[in-house]
Amino acid sequence: MYRNRIADKLLSNQLEAAGVVLIQGPKWCGKTTTAKRQAKSVLYMDDPRTRETNIMLSESEPLMLFQGDTPKLIDEWQLAPKLWDAARFEVSQRGLPGQLIFTGSAVPPNTSEITHSGTGRFAWLTMRPMSLWESEESTGAVSLEGLFHGKCTKAAVAKDYSLEQLAFLLCRGGWPGSLILSDQAALLQINNYVDAVVNSDISRVDGVSRNADFARRLLRSYARHQGTQAPISTIYQDLVTNNLGAMTEETISSYLLALKQIFVIEDVVAWNPNLRSKTTIRTSDTRYFVDPSIAIAVLGVGPEDLIKDLNTFGLLFETMAIRDLRVYADALNGQVYHYRDRNGLECDAVVHLRNGNYGLIEIKLGGDSLIESGAETLKKLASRIDTDKMPAPSFLMVLTGIGPYSYQREDGILVVPITSLKD
Repeated sequence: MYRNRIADKLLSNQLEAAGVVLIQGPKWCGKTTTAKRQAKSVLYMDDPRTRETNIMLSESEPLMLFQGDTPKLIDEWQLAPKLWDAARFEVSQRGLPGQLIFTGSAVPPNTSEITHSGTGRFAWLTMRPMSLWESEESTGAVSLEGLFHGKCTKAAVAKDYSLEQLAFLLCRGGWPGSLILSDQAALLQINNYVDAVVNSDISRVDGVSRNADFARRLLRSYARHQGTQAPISTIYQDLVTNNLGAMTEETISSYLLALKQIFVIEDVVAWNPNLRSKTTIRTSDTRYFVDPSIAIAVLGVGPEDLIKDLNTFGLLFETMAIRDLRVYADALNGQVYHYRDRNGLECDAVVHLRNGNYGLIEIKLGGDSLIESGAETLKKLASRIDTDKMPAPSFLMVLTGIGPYSYQREDGILVVPITSLKD
């Protein structure tokens, strides 16, 4: 269905290092498929034929569920949180790595049943919808890893998509199952995904009954604040202003927490570098969905609507770019951050590796004026970093939505279409 995912390699590496590997992420992103490729036996906790028995055994004889060839996959493990401690004990007794793979599309609701963190026995792997490189819609001519090693390609070919084609990719999203569907069916599928989230998943995650209509309205407000640091109070006012009705801010917070627990939303944390000046850095997280298609579906728009509203198009393209950068950063043992200071200087993405190296990235839909604006922002931020206290950035990049090739400007800044990027 699709090329070997980045997660395949990450899973293989972790199975050599830990007794249990927990793969978590949104539904329909390929967690089970990825795990099954390396598992030697499988237990589906949510199989309706054995669900009640599985949960009963997790309470009384959990070690029976771990019998079988290793690594054994326990799918949707969060249905029986007591399996966590049982797995920790079992792999400690076996004393071998690569014994179990847990997959789950939600954080377990009752963490009080977990008495041990799993340190030394568990490894965590977060999966997201596919990047364009994984769905074969990027040439992969520019390697993010290569940039960190000083291999700045001066010119490389990208897939030269039109705005219309890029708009479709945003609306379809990076869901593996959508790649085999017709364009119309793929767009319907993400609407069905949102329906499942608001009608079922947001309540099932912790057993708290939530209003589907309000959940949908809240998601729509969240979509309007993509790429911003909007506080809960702003989302509350947005709901009131747009006559959508608003519960209390505390209730809104509980809904957002549930959406995070099922990996529908995934905010970006603030980056805090050493600067030469004493500039106050904003520390609020930046709002994002795990995939742009969710935001587009809740807004009720399609590819044609994005073409007519390039401002919204650009904001939602930023969500796609953050998705891809997160996937690539995971492969490099890194993380994606966002920078903004009190003076309004903002950098869309900072890819920061554990070894301290980092790259600054501005995300623009395309066009000379937007690219120039992004380049000026990058140079301004780079000039403020105190390189006596931290290294200079490994690269400065304007990541674009469209363009036939990537290149390096005379000032050293890279201009890279997202359709040429890979890990």
